[in-house]
Amino acid sequence: MATNGCTSKSWVKLNVGGKVFLTTKTTLLKEPDCFLGRLATEDPDLPSDKDENGAYMIDRDPKYFSPILNYLRHGKVIIDDGLSIEGVLEEACFYSIKSLISILKDTINTKPSKGNRRHIYRVLQCQEEELAHTISNMSDGWKFEQLLNIGSNYNYGPDEQGEYLYIVSKDVLDSQVSDELQPVNLHPKVFQLRGT
Repeated sequence: MATNGCTSKSWVKLNVGGKVFLTTKTTLLKEPDCFLGRLATEDPDLPSDKDENGAYMIDRDPKYFSPILNYLRHGKVIIDDGLSIEGVLEEACFYSIKSLISILKDTINTKPSKGNRRHIYRVLQCQEEELAHTISNMSDGWKFEQLLNIGSNYNYGPDEQGEYLYIVSKDVLDSQVSDELQPVNLHPKVFQLRGT
């Protein structure tokens, strides 16, 4: 029986943690000595069970398997946002995909660590009439923290305005702290604090 020009024997079903993946033996044999390559060649030293549909059962997390399989398909490491690179590395180690292990370790070693980040704050003092403009012009990763009324006049007349402190924060790398603490081109007075 043929499927898209390939015999059915060239296709392999993998049931990874309850999710079924369909791929070819050619893909799995990109690294013949790895777990998946040995599975594709039905290595007798690698005992494996199949589910009721003939898929090889692998007790691993399927969300980390997609980047592994795609790497074998096209040789590129693509990890979706929100997916831990360390989790993908753990799976690459389980499957013994040496070239992928090396790439992932290099990537982890060159990315900035979370320990090199700082939390900085800006406190902007502004009049009531400037408040909407100030808030709407905050961008570039700054997040609202708090708004403090520091001197409202309750006898509103044409010249009487309330005063506010508008507090914002941002996480930055140590190397970016000095850039973020530069003067800001906003009309209100700006006080800047550096946190840890």
